[in-house]
Parts: sequence; structure tokens; C-alpha cells
Amino acid sequence: MTQSKQAKASASSCKSWIRHFACAALMLAGSMAVRSATADTAEVTPNYGVEYEFNVRIPMRDATVLSADIYRPKAAGKFPVLLLRTPYTKGRAGTNSYAEQGRYWASHGYVFMVQDVRGRGDSDGEFYPLINEAMDGFDTQQWAGTQPWSSGKVGTFGSSYLGWTQVYAATMRNPHLAAMVPMVTPPDPNRNFPTSFGVNMPAALMWLAGLDGHINQDLSAIDVNTVLASRPLLDMDRRFGRRLPAWHDWVEHPANDDYWRRQAYQDKLLDADRPMLHISGWYDDVLVGTTENFINMTTRSRAPQVRARQRMLIGPWGHAINAGRKLGEIDFGPAAVIDLNEILRRWFDHWLKGVDNGVDNEAPVRLFVMGRNEWVEEREWPIARTQYVKYYLRSGGSANGRNGNGVLSTAGPAEEQPDRFRFDPANPVPYLKELNWHQVGGPDDFSELELRQDILVYTGPAVTERLRICGPLRVKLFAASSARDTDWTAKVLDVHPNGFAQRLNDGVVRARFRKGNDREELLTPDKMEEYDIDAWSTCTELQKGHRLRLEIASSAFGKYDVNPNTGGPLGKETRQVIADQTVYHDRLRASYLLLPVVPPRQ
Repeated sequence: MTQSKQAKASASSCKSWIRHFACAALMLAGSMAVRSATADTAEVTPNYGVEYEFNVRIPMRDATVLSADIYRPKAAGKFPVLLLRTPYTKGRAGTNSYAEQGRYWASHGYVFMVQDVRGRGDSDGEFYPLINEAMDGFDTQQWAGTQPWSSGKVGTFGSSYLGWTQVYAATMRNPHLAAMVPMVTPPDPNRNFPTSFGVNMPAALMWLAGLDGHINQDLSAIDVNTVLASRPLLDMDRRFGRRLPAWHDWVEHPANDDYWRRQAYQDKLLDADRPMLHISGWYDDVLVGTTENFINMTTRSRAPQVRARQRMLIGPWGHAINAGRKLGEIDFGPAAVIDLNEILRRWFDHWLKGVDNGVDNEAPVRLFVMGRNEWVEEREWPIARTQYVKYYLRSGGSANGRNGNGVLSTAGPAEEQPDRFRFDPANPVPYLKELNWHQVGGPDDFSELELRQDILVYTGPAVTERLRICGPLRVKLFAASSARDTDWTAKVLDVHPNGFAQRLNDGVVRARFRKGNDREELLTPDKMEEYDIDAWSTCTELQKGHRLRLEIASSAFGKYDVNPNTGGPLGKETRQVIADQTVYHDRLRASYLLLPVVPPRQ
């Protein structure tokens, strides 16, 4: 298929991310999305020499053998074990390599163990995302907890897929597992990544292609523009030159059916009874996994004694947490970088070594407030004193683009004309951020993109005093489409006095799943429907002169796959139709943004 309008429309935003992905080392993603800040902070003096053992073969219950590298204190005695299980290969080199981490933890009195998951690196078997992580994780924890050099206590940590390997295994409650630090951990796999309630993420295909086989794959030869612009979605893996069974399964199961229910972990995690330190960033693409898991474990856990042993830390970072004070064009100041090694060490010292260091008495929630650029401590999430304020969509009937007359107002509408735009799947709204599978969005400037007429823009007045927005973001939308199926996207932004439109967060809903992801229900053309759009969460303080903004559109090409609007089988259509979209905001159909406003403590 030749390059379509779709690819051309997003060419300017795609060129840079193609170059980026071509030259990015594949293992930089969730294999270790953590950067430590030890260069500028004091740390405990190491006490032990280090000895190594590589390619240690560990049998699983089905006789498949997995490979681990082990770094141990060079001393007699038994030590607690820190376990990482990765699909990105344990032999990764470079900054913050596993060898570097192994030496660090072993010198501080821990056995550090990094294992290739089934079918990756030096491990036997075949890799298929998630399906083996619970049992393999349990069996590895059992092995680690019974070795002659082990104290019998095992801690787990790691980011992204390494967070998944922890929470899946935790559902099986191994007696040796003593504490966990799941970082930037996605939720159930059909809730955000690789699919979001029936909407596929192109980054998931790139991620899967990069993990094809036992070694990390180089994708730099692929014309990603052409691949992502092609149809049908189901065959995109072939245009990557690969046959990826998991991709076909993801696309062929858009609804929440038995395929996804078998892979779900979040409800099962409620039976886990271990302390967990949940860590993420406000611009982490899978942030919702961290916030949902913390809420679930502190309010719904079926092991009530563990509710008080949950902690959550969220900073001004993307998927690579603690990677620096600057993300994109936004500098979050020196407080943005923390001594993460010290935080992890204190956590594990308490729960694995029994050190009375006060970890269990600290505030459960530590949040970085963007805009103000400082850390705050809270007792819960969402914050109990939050006031949820409705900001209504208002206009004179032409909110198209930032030069239109769309406004956000706390005053409800009366009789107002709706806003309309035309959504052409061949020319979708591009997503600005450089696309790669380990970071899709950031605090990007969307002001130039907001000149498009297929984006409805609603802007509030300049704030006269600081406004702290910290919590979940939701949009209630009353809308109609001429199509049988379509998408609705919502993006919340902080508009600076110079016009910089900084994305805070965004979300999407596929119309056929508007009443839940368990079943599909197509639209009646031009019939008004009610939509709830979850734009996840943020924590920022709008400074004087800044304005709140909401964008409504029907595509975010690059982050989400483009809906062809036909109502046909998802992922299998080759044709597409233009949809005429209508957004209502009158007294009886008052569309609004529900904003979590957090007042100061009294």
C-alpha cells in the first residue's frame, strides 16, 4: 500500500521518532526504566565484596529451564534475595547495566538475581507475553528462597514488563516473597497496554516485534510510516517482516472476552498479602496501572492486614522513571531527581532484613506537584479532600481549533448550538510525541496542532491564583456521529501565558464499547449518545496567568490505531468512511470535564 494521506498528515511528527527508534537500543525500555541518582547523593558504604555466577539453570514445574545471573556478597552466611525477571535479556550492557546493579546490591548485603523470562535470552521455551509469568515467577521465587546462600526472604523489583512479572507471580502468594517494588506496571493487558478497551496501540506492535525470538531485534530498516498507515491492522506484523501470534490474538479479541480474562491479574492481586511500593511518573504511558493497583490494594484487598503496607510514589517522569529533571521542553527543577537506590534499599532493608528504619510509619503517598515543582505527602489516593469541579464545554457553535470560540466554564450552559467537525480516517489527528514503544507521550506542546479544524478546543480563563489539580481526570461527552462506529479522544492541557499548550493527560473511548468492553454495540447514525472518557490522572498546579484547556477529537494517530468508522470487524477492514461528528453542550446535554481540585490543608 502506498503512503496515504494518513501518513503524510503525520509525517512531520513521525520522521523524528522513526530516527529515534532506529538508533535507540532496544533494551532501554522497561528492562530497566529506572535511573539512580547516586552520582549526586551520599549512599551507605558497601560492606561486601562480590562474587558472580552466570547462566545458572533453574528448572520450572514443566521441566522448561530458565537462565539467571546471580551476584552474591563474598562472605559466609545467608542473605535476602532481590529478584528481577526480564524479557529484555539479562546481559544488557551500558549505563545502569544489570552487572552494575548486581555489584551494588551484593555489596550491600543482598543476593541480586536477574533472570531471562521463558523464551528470551538464555532461557528455554517460547516467549508469549504474560501467560507464564505467574507460575514461572512463583517457581523462581521458590528456588531462590531455598538456596544455601538465601535467608529465605525474596524481594522483587523492576519496571514495566518487570513490574508485570512481579504482580502476576504475587497472585500465587509464595511464602518466600517478602516485599515488592512494582514500577511503571501496566494494568490488566486490555485496559491500557497493549490495548485500551478495544483500541490498539501501535507501540505494542513495535514492542512485540522487538522481542521476536530470543534476542532483541533491530527495527531500524522498517518504514514505520508506511506500516502504520496500512490496512488491515491485523496484518501489520507481516509488514514488519514478522509473524507475531500475540499480535493476531490482540487484534482478533477487541472485547473483554475469555482470552483477556485468562490474562487478567488485578482482581487476583487482591489476594496478595505482601508490602508493595508502587512507583510511576505522571507522564508514564501506563500510569493507570500504578494508581489502580494502589487504590485496589488499599481499599479492596482481601488481605486487610496488608492495606497499611502499601506505598505509592509518583514523580514528574515518563516511563523511564527518575531519568532527569527535564522531560521534553519542561524543566521540573532539581527536586525532580531523587535518590531512588536509597528509597529501594530502605524499603528492602526493613521488609527483608528487619531494619527498624521507619519505612512502615511514613506517609503512604508521595507525589510530585508539577508547576509548583515540589513533593508533597498524602494519606491516600485519590486525595480525600479533593473537590470535583465540573468545567462545562461552552461555545458559540464553532469551537474548531484554538482560534474558535470554545471555552471552559464552571457556569453550566443554557441553550447553545453544538459544535461539529469532520473526521477523515485518511487524515487523522497526529500525536506529536516521538513514538517508540517505551515512551509515547510527554508534556508536549500541542498549540500548533490545535490549528486543525477537526479538533474542538475549549479554553478556560486565566487563573488569578494558583489552582492545584491532582487526581483522576474524566470527561462526560454528549455526542453523535454519522458513522456506525467511531472514536472520541479527550486531552487536558495547561496553557502557559506564552501559548505553550502542555499536555497533562488524555484518553480515548471507542464508540462500540461505550457501554462496556464486554460487548460491542454499534451506533445508530446521528443519534446522540453519552460517553465517559477516562483521561487517567495528573498532579499539577496551574500558576497565575495559565489557563486550562480541553481538546475533543476522534483520533490520535501514533498513540492509538485509527478507527475506520465503518462498524465492520475491528482490525480486518481495508476501507474507511468519513464521519460527521457533533458535540452537544446545552442544558439537557451538558458535556463537561470533571476536574480534581485539591485545596490546601486546613
